[in-house]
Amino acid sequence: MSAAGEPVSIRVLDREYTVGVGPDEREALMQAAKLLDTRMREVRGANRMAAVDRVAVLAALNLAHELQQLRNESDQRERELSRLLDELQRKLDGALPATEPAG
Repeated sequence: MSAAGEPVSIRVLDREYTVGVGPDEREALMQAAKLLDTRMREVRGANRMAAVDRVAVLAALNLAHELQQLRNESDQRERELSRLLDELQRKLDGALPATEPAG
């Protein structure tokens, strides 16, 4: 999301915001705004009098926690993939006959 670009209006928790984005970022921004709106409504629940800033911080904290979990899972998968590739490379090295360079 950039400061310049096409102005796009989004609604989050019944408030409208205008954000400048590049044409290729518009759809992602709309999806992000919808996700944030949904999470803020979940946090607010039936308490319509909850302070918007508190609702926003709690929703952001929940989203940040989910993001961190996904990053941790991704890192773990990457380490496992690297380990498996190293193991495969060792097996291939052991299965292929050693060749001497022609000289």
